[in-house]
Amino acid sequence: MCCVMTLLVLIGARAVDVVWWIAQPGRWDAAFSSVFWPIFGILIAPWTTMMWVLVAPGGVTGFDWVWVGLAVLVDIASWSGGAYGNRGRMSGSSQTA
Repeated sequence: MCCVMTLLVLIGARAVDVVWWIAQPGRWDAAFSSVFWPIFGILIAPWTTMMWVLVAPGGVTGFDWVWVGLAVLVDIASWSGGAYGNRGRMSGSSQTA
């Protein structure tokens, strides 16, 4: 588990998802019924995809939904944080201090 956390810090969620998919394809097959959802998840919501693969093979019940929900919030924050940070670069926008 320590290696996974180090990878998260060093290379990002999308890269970790791809490496994990290559390393443990059976776990990903247990979590998703088709190849579309993991690819879509890695591109759009990598943290949610990672958490789903972590909790789904045993069945998502009870407190597992809290972990998935937190991952969704992290993905939303990463998308909105990038937009907020780049707001001054868009033409026609005014940046207030």
